Amino acid sequence: MAKEETPSVSRDLQELQRRLGLLLESFQNNSKVVAFMKSPVGRFLDRHPFLALTVLMFVTMSAIPVGFFLLIVVLTSLGALMGAILLEGLVISVFGLSLLCVLCGLGFLSLALSGIAMMSYVVVSCLMSYWFSPRDGDSPGLVQPLYGVSSIPSAFCLSALPFLAHGFASLWP
Repeated sequence: MAKEETPSVSRDLQELQRRLGLLLESFQNNSKVVAFMKSPVGRFLDRHPFLALTVLMFVTMSAIPVGFFLLIVVLTSLGALMGAILLEGLVISVFGLSLLCVLCGLGFLSLALSGIAMMSYVVVSCLMSYWFSPRDGDSPGLVQPLYGVSSIPSAFCLSALPFLAHGFASLWP
């Protein structure tokens, strides 16, 4: 039985050798390989087979560490990019909310200042209208309106003064 397996194994090895020879021949007849072998580097490596094998082994073995290094570079770059985007988003959000708070505060302040200015205008115009209004016995021709002060009726001014005074009193205890 051992004699039957030996010729089968040798035939398989001869077939494998023939296929590897064909593969090697097709590889050597490739136009890119022929062009490389005609270059100065190819001729140098053809004259120094040990150096060619060393270079081939180095390139083959260094492919995995170089690949890991490039993968780490790409991942850290993406991480830094995402971190920068998140940090920028956080900064924009914080300063956006701060701007919103400041603008709301300025809106309330402008509303309060406008109200104070309007109340001051009404009070001053009422007082000016009251002080410079013609009294009994004065001649009506002597009174001149002062910058539209007489445009607010005196009855409204006199009725608004106690309310305004009471409103100011409620602001300060």
